[in-house]
Amino acid sequence: MNINTFRIALALVFISVFSGCSKNNPNSVIPNAYVDVTLNIYEPSSFNLEPIGGWIYHPGGSNGLIIYHANVDDYICYDRHSTYNVEDWCQVEVDSSNFKLIDPCSQSEFSIFDGSVIKAPASIPLKRYPVIFDGTYIVIRN
Repeated sequence: MNINTFRIALALVFISVFSGCSKNNPNSVIPNAYVDVTLNIYEPSSFNLEPIGGWIYHPGGSNGLIIYHANVDDYICYDRHSTYNVEDWCQVEVDSSNFKLIDPCSQSEFSIFDGSVIKAPASIPLKRYPVIFDGTYIVIRN
């Protein structure tokens, strides 16, 4: 392999590695925060997480967490820190339909199913944290 081919290959590697750090990535706009949450779904404080479609607010993350019961054994966790005007520290809230999250400061809307933007002015999805569920415990760690 000649030096020009090597340089092109190296440039492609850098582009692919660093393209995930774009301005459209919630991990690049929401402040990093250590998250280590373990919840027993049978505890009274987790009662609202039992049915599919259930959710709770929980302390943690950059500006609070929303934990959502998406499917039989599938829970999703978002940071409540709105991705629009991050410096305002607005917390998204679950709306009365339980299908979307609303930033009360900008009126931006996000899907509760995947955190994507469904109404501007926000253009970046909500920050999501990894969740493990073993049938009893929900573990959220980053």
